[in-house]
Amino acid sequence: MSRYEDVLLKLKRHNQEQLLNFYNELDEKEKADLLNQIDKINLEQVDELYAHRKDVPDANKKIENIPIVKKEKLSDVEKEEYSKIGEKIIKDKKIAVCQMAGGQGTRLGHNGPKGTLIVDKINPPKSIFELFADKLKKTYETCGVKVRWYVMTSNANDAETRKFFEDNNYFDYGKENVKFFVQGELPLLDENGKIVLKEKGKVFMAPDGNGGIYEALRKNEILDEMKKDGIDYLGIGNVDNILINMLDTIFIGLMVKNNYELATKTTTKVSPEEKVGVVCLMDGKPGVVEYTEITEEMANERNEEGELLFGEGYFGCSIFSRTLLERITDKLYFHAAFKKNEYVLPNGEISQSDVPNTYKFEAFIFEGFNVSKNLLVLSVNRKDEFAPIKNREGVDSVETAATLYNEFINRS
Repeated sequence: MSRYEDVLLKLKRHNQEQLLNFYNELDEKEKADLLNQIDKINLEQVDELYAHRKDVPDANKKIENIPIVKKEKLSDVEKEEYSKIGEKIIKDKKIAVCQMAGGQGTRLGHNGPKGTLIVDKINPPKSIFELFADKLKKTYETCGVKVRWYVMTSNANDAETRKFFEDNNYFDYGKENVKFFVQGELPLLDENGKIVLKEKGKVFMAPDGNGGIYEALRKNEILDEMKKDGIDYLGIGNVDNILINMLDTIFIGLMVKNNYELATKTTTKVSPEEKVGVVCLMDGKPGVVEYTEITEEMANERNEEGELLFGEGYFGCSIFSRTLLERITDKLYFHAAFKKNEYVLPNGEISQSDVPNTYKFEAFIFEGFNVSKNLLVLSVNRKDEFAPIKNREGVDSVETAATLYNEFINRS
């Protein structure tokens, strides 16, 4: 049986043979590339994703508030104790950090990976990646250790990201201390569950969301590497928060001293209506509930001290034990977004639709929280740790993030 016949048989089992509609129009390299791409697709998973595309998994779960620790309420003695533990973890090379940097800067008006965006309202102007490197170098100055820096890219920006680091001499942090790996992808499906083609010889693929990090860490043998090198913890954070502080020694020490498998930082919501996911317990397990799934009554509920019971907003700064990461499987819930895209129709023409026509699937990193036996929630001052760059203008823009950054530097 030829390679083509083998792939065709595999596709027929899942009613996806349309992917080879234009096979005979391709040159030999294009044919080989298409067959390779199809071979990498988990068709059983595709069937499952389509079948459950309209599920709402958290709809009937019991949502309860989760105990939190407010950093500002820790005593000086506690801060010193936890900080010493955290420093020892760093000095003993027991922790690494990972930036989730698979996104492009298109929404920000930037032509390139989001991490390469230059924040020009600070002095001197620096890229997002360089600002993070500065934090790592500061840790090196205080602890004498260069913490390993993992960067999760995507197929769309991996080559450009690596080149940016090379062109900037790895921001003087040392090439040997930086490791790149690529997150996974999933195919786009039409409304009938058929995988679509971006070009006649190319399947339309898209990144599988930041929840794809668990599978990517395994597939790229990052967890094996960490285990071999004695690294027990991994800080994971979003690339677009220029004040993120994963190597906070108090944060690390609190987690280690109290035997938490997972720790995440939060900021207190500015109002009950703020549109942000909230860290909570869902059927008794740690999780993050979307603001749309919290009733108005729950959103306004307060404790005896007048604080919101569901008031701790998740912003994507967590530390995982390696053993927890090893237990989290790829069987996460994938959210389906029905969006408008141009793709190759069965007649060879490009779809011209004014309405959504394809399903894109992605998982969120917090979907893996429920595997953890416990969760430390540390509430921090947003002015010190949260300066996101999500939009070109207005709220959460380069300008607002730069303002927060400059104010933080002036306070430090």
